[in-house]
Amino acid sequence: MSSPGAMTGLRVIDLTRVLGGPYCTQILADHGADVIKVEPPAGDEVRDWGPPFHEEDAAYFVGINRNKRSIGLDLASENGRAVLMKLLETADVLIENFKPGTLDKWGIGNDVLRAKFPKLVHCRISGFGADGPRGGNPGYDAIIQAMTGMIAATGSPESGPMRIGVPLVDITTGLYAAIGILMALSERQRSGLGQFLETTLYETGLAIMHPHTANYFMHGKPPSLTGNEHPNLVPYAIFPTKTDNIFIGVGNDGTFRKLAKEIGKPELGTDPRFARNKDRIANRDALRVELAAVFSQHEAEPLCNRLLAAGLPAGPVQKIDQALTNPHTLHRGDIIEKDWYKGVASPIRLERTKPSLRRTPPKFSQHTSEVLGEFGYSTGEIEALVATGAVCGSERKR
Repeated sequence: MSSPGAMTGLRVIDLTRVLGGPYCTQILADHGADVIKVEPPAGDEVRDWGPPFHEEDAAYFVGINRNKRSIGLDLASENGRAVLMKLLETADVLIENFKPGTLDKWGIGNDVLRAKFPKLVHCRISGFGADGPRGGNPGYDAIIQAMTGMIAATGSPESGPMRIGVPLVDITTGLYAAIGILMALSERQRSGLGQFLETTLYETGLAIMHPHTANYFMHGKPPSLTGNEHPNLVPYAIFPTKTDNIFIGVGNDGTFRKLAKEIGKPELGTDPRFARNKDRIANRDALRVELAAVFSQHEAEPLCNRLLAAGLPAGPVQKIDQALTNPHTLHRGDIIEKDWYKGVASPIRLERTKPSLRRTPPKFSQHTSEVLGEFGYSTGEIEALVATGAVCGSERKR
């Protein structure tokens, strides 16, 4: 039996779809929150973002929706909205990612919610927010990467600008949303009131463009394409070895001298071309030649193990299968399993109130009868709502 999580007792009504919102609510659910995932009649569209699939649900959906219960509601209908309002009577948090203005159009905008549920924390995730030249425009991870300078700063002179290989903007927006929700809940303990909060993909994209924004504010120059290398630190790059590639990251001059000594080239640490970080930046090509000659004589894994044991930042460039089966991954319990489901555990490790895997990702509207029964609906009332289409059965309307 798992211990109660830190968010046990918190009820979250989750109207979000795709990635940022579900990523946020899975964080809360892993730590005990009762997350009720309210899906439209067509379901969360990422259920179709495969292959691969488990039965009819894509891995993309499965990976961000564990520990939740699903109910299908047609919020465009009056009866569907009435059910939602019933769910909100005992909710602490409402999170949604509708286009700004949608809830107002349905007559359940923030002003209405605030008057009816003064303690409710209402979180909205959107592309650009409701106002400004792009207010109300849809947002997508790769488009925001493009618009916030991320793609222009990623890649090498040979490759040209490149999209980052994970949906960093969506995921980080979900993280910011979770932080914002916790902030609002903390403030509610003092004021007794909930509040509206918003995170946008666009502002998240700008916020995580460090150090490029800081550099630009300082010297007024946009970043150039440096491939795997760092604009402010050298060496900070991939190097080939006899077996695999490794990544070396050096954050200060003392660490560089220690690295030089550990690889049997202590003279590099006092060489005027490389002694200080600004010198290494000016002579990065010459240093790369020196280091590559040394690393090419070693095998990746033993070399990285030795450097890490010496307190030096080095790691083998692993594929996802290698990372997920790495002895350290397994030792730390980073892979969790239940029935057919396998995933990566929450990285937030609290001492007493641990995260847990209580539910596998839900089928569409799997918990409709269970959830509505908890809110006082009789079997006959649930069947009538399903018959009108306000509440969904187990079949999605594609």
